[in-house]
Amino acid sequence: MSGRYHVPALLSQPDAAGEGAIGVLALQGAFIEHVAALTEIGVAAREVRLPEQLDGLSGLIIPGGESTVIGKLMVKYGLDSAIASFAANGGAIWGTCAGMILLAKDVGREQPLLGLIDIDVERNAYGSQLASFEEDVALPELEIADLRAVFIRAPVVARAGAGVRVEGRDGRGNIVAVSSGNILATAFHPELTTDRRLHTWFAKHAMQGAIAIG
Repeated sequence: MSGRYHVPALLSQPDAAGEGAIGVLALQGAFIEHVAALTEIGVAAREVRLPEQLDGLSGLIIPGGESTVIGKLMVKYGLDSAIASFAANGGAIWGTCAGMILLAKDVGREQPLLGLIDIDVERNAYGSQLASFEEDVALPELEIADLRAVFIRAPVVARAGAGVRVEGRDGRGNIVAVSSGNILATAFHPELTTDRRLHTWFAKHAMQGAIAIG
């Protein structure tokens, strides 16, 4: 990996084989749905399975899935340190559901974590998959209202540290979306709906080199 991350001035037809595309970590989980969502809004997407595939990307999405499995595979292929370097060099990262868990500092158990945002996360906070549900979530700082959010064995943020901005809460008051610097984490699955506003927001800000800052 070169450590260089090109940031185009505009959201305009990046080439997935070239620079400026958005990567989707494709080790396990709902990565295909994120790739489809990015393609739908006209953003080039690249599946990432090896560290060198981060080169030239503006942003990276870490999808939902089995966080323990994804974490172990990240370590196996050297992607844990590569993703940390990508973030340190200004690459934007968005973690959804399991991706939020992997970005956290602490999840109350031993498993590989990236620790890129100062949050503690409670895994499976709503219960089993049978307790999955949907509801509309507002992300006012991102100027997104009534975003249909799908919660599947979803985590919630139990602690948000200094410098972490709470972007959204569920109807029970749980923190389900946060940001800090170039990192965004959401507990739900926007890729499983037809609403592309959050993918558009992330791609735009990743390519402009500026994600939400608290």
